[in-house]
Amino acid sequence: MFKGMTVVGTVLGLAILAGAASGQDAAQKALADATKARQAQMQLYAFNLGLLGGMAKGEVPYDAAAATAAAGNLSSLAQLDQSRLWPEGSDEMGVDGSKALAAVWENLPDVMAKGADLVTAAAAMEVAAGTDLASLQASMGALGGACGACHKAYRVPSN
Repeated sequence: MFKGMTVVGTVLGLAILAGAASGQDAAQKALADATKARQAQMQLYAFNLGLLGGMAKGEVPYDAAAATAAAGNLSSLAQLDQSRLWPEGSDEMGVDGSKALAAVWENLPDVMAKGADLVTAAAAMEVAAGTDLASLQASMGALGGACGACHKAYRVPSN
């Protein structure tokens, strides 16, 4: 009788442990998925900023239509709902490949303010980019500054 109870107890214990591990796996997957989505958004920022920066530096010929499209993309990206992209625990210590510092969640009001600054700078670039090269160049500083302010404070430094 005790042998049967021991087997049942062992099976139940293993089932509980498997369920807990499965729950942890799902939670870790959710953090990894949010990190990947956030990184994809950053890649889209970089793709569009690369074109605008190339035009501003004279490395790429100025094209009003292309500049307007890239600036519009940046503005749209900046306005996306960020709430699901930044779950607590998706920092560089919690998710392989994350470049976010834990300070993001310690200073969330500052992060949100910096995000609002990016929305403002991207909207200004959207207005300026198609006007002429000088207007695009004048807007680059604020846009780059908005990106850099958050990255300097809340991203793992590049080597």
